[in-house]
Order: sequence, then structure tokens, then C-alpha cells
Amino acid sequence: MLMSGLFRITSPVLFGYFPLGITFGILFQDLGYPWYSATLMGLVVYAGAAQFMAIGLLTAGAGLLEVALSTFLLNSRHLFFGLSLLKQFGQWGFRKLYLIFGLTDETYSLITTLSLPEGEKRINLLFRITALNQFYWVAGCTVGGFVGGELLFNTEGMEFALVALFAVLMIEQWKRIRRFIPFLVAAFSTLLLFWLYPEQLLVGAMVLSILLLLIMKQDQERGDV
Repeated sequence: MLMSGLFRITSPVLFGYFPLGITFGILFQDLGYPWYSATLMGLVVYAGAAQFMAIGLLTAGAGLLEVALSTFLLNSRHLFFGLSLLKQFGQWGFRKLYLIFGLTDETYSLITTLSLPEGEKRINLLFRITALNQFYWVAGCTVGGFVGGELLFNTEGMEFALVALFAVLMIEQWKRIRRFIPFLVAAFSTLLLFWLYPEQLLVGAMVLSILLLLIMKQDQERGDV
């Protein structure tokens, strides 16, 4: 696939990651770190929600251990993403390790909506899509960190770019599967966890949704026997 085709496929992620990365870079630079620290965060951590959380923790004077543990808990939802795609990432090696590292929410939603070839071509495309998505994020972090100390402007509301990105990816998922049940289960789980345990809304809703869908699948298979 040509670069223009990859750009077209990943453009929804670009329009979400780049402005959000700029916002992160500006906020991170305000903590007093050099501008390239935002770039390093994007390269090494590459987790939007965790990076924004780190800003709050560092501002409050939290230690590195607290930041690391909080990041692990926040990103534990990726365990479910990785398990569902582990076999599709091919044999163990650099590419598979990078695909696991670069599996963000948006990348997962994107690659699960695409009709990709099998075998080596599939792995190459997954690698290039993942790398391109990280490039968008790192570029945004770099621009934000570099200009953060030079330009003063109101960044309020820029974080909505991530919400808009998820909305676009959800629509793409719907166009592909055309089934209401997964979306209804997700909505039910989210509302229930919001009422019962809002502190762990994201992880709790994902676990509950997966359990409910697995139960429904087993019941369906038993009915087909």
C-alpha cells in the first residue's frame, strides 16, 4: 500500500492525535521541563491518557513509583486489546514487540475495522499503520513542547479532539459489523459502572462488557448444538 493510502486510512487518528499532542506538549512544558521532554514522553510512554495523568501527578509532587503504578492501572485495559490480536501480530520479534507497545485505543479500533490481507503483508501494514499513528502523536507533542514556552493561548477544550476521534472510530466499527448487541452491551456496562463504581469506570465497563459478550456467545453456541 502506498503512503497516500496509509495517510487516508490513518487520517482520523491524525486529526485527533496531533492537536491533542500539542496540548500535552504545552502543558508538560509548563511544568518546567525542556521542550524535548514531551517528545521523549511520546516516544517512550506513548499513552495519551497516561501522559495527561502524569502531568497532574507531577504537579502534585508524586514520585516516579506512583506515576508508574498509576500508569499501569490506567493502561491495564490494553491487556484485553493485546490478547485479542496477539496471534495476528505474527512471530515474536521486533515487529511484534513494537505492535504490542504501539497498540493504543485508536490504533486498535482502526485496525479492527480494516479488511487487511493475510500473512506477511498484513503484519507489514499493521506495523506501518502503528508507526504512523505514533508519529502523529510524537509530532504533536514535539510541536507543543517547542512552542509552549513561546506562545500564550487558551487550550481549553482542545482535549475534546480525543472524544471526537473515538466517535469517528465507533462509527467505522458500526459500518463494519452492523450489529447492535455489542454497542448495547457496552452502553449498559458503562452506565452500570458509572452508577456503582465510577472510580474504575473504564476498566470495569470493559471487563463487564467482555464477560457479558462471552456469556452470550456461549449461550448462542449451545443453542446451535
